[in-house]
Amino acid sequence: MSIKIDLKIFLFLFLFLLTSQMEIYILLMIFAIIHELGHLLAGVLLKFKPKEMRLTPFGLQISFGVDAQQYSKKNKEIVIKKAIISLSGPIINFLIAVVMIAVAKSDINIQNIYVYQIIIYSNLVIGLFNLIPIYPMDGGRVLKEILKLAFGNKKAYKYTYLASKTILILLTVVASIAILYIQNIAVVLILAYLWYLEVLEIRKYNRRKEIERLVEI
Repeated sequence: MSIKIDLKIFLFLFLFLLTSQMEIYILLMIFAIIHELGHLLAGVLLKFKPKEMRLTPFGLQISFGVDAQQYSKKNKEIVIKKAIISLSGPIINFLIAVVMIAVAKSDINIQNIYVYQIIIYSNLVIGLFNLIPIYPMDGGRVLKEILKLAFGNKKAYKYTYLASKTILILLTVVASIAILYIQNIAVVLILAYLWYLEVLEIRKYNRRKEIERLVEI
């Protein structure tokens, strides 16, 4: 398994340092990494081989390879396993939040309730954010696998691409209005990064369409 580091992480560290939000960013990174380790654990348990691990401005990204034995199985089984792997990250974050809520409400003497609150908030944000159906985020991956079961690979890619683009445009409009009130650089950076991912996916989608067109000729 290869390990790579996205150099844009240093830019994000610098920007959060300038805006005195470094502690929050580091905390989010920690739980984002735990989120990805949830994907890794699920993938290994389902007998997928980790292919690449990349450290990005929003945590780890882990990609899996599928061996010949997996390919020999029914496509439906592989699709379901991929959906489970995609959901495992947010599930880990929600479990952490539930545990922290239970501890905060228990009779245990808590010295600093703020620490529990920020852990709960961070994990809920990461879990819910990743479930937004924008590819290649977890929600987008789950959407693609569901569409594969309903329409097949070709239409699944097309519908996932259209859904991701539409949702990202709507999210940008809502977030742009919100930025006027909360004035938080984190929102701007997240939107910029989502559009960066979307541009990469648009290029992949266009290349895929070109290959399909050449095959049909």
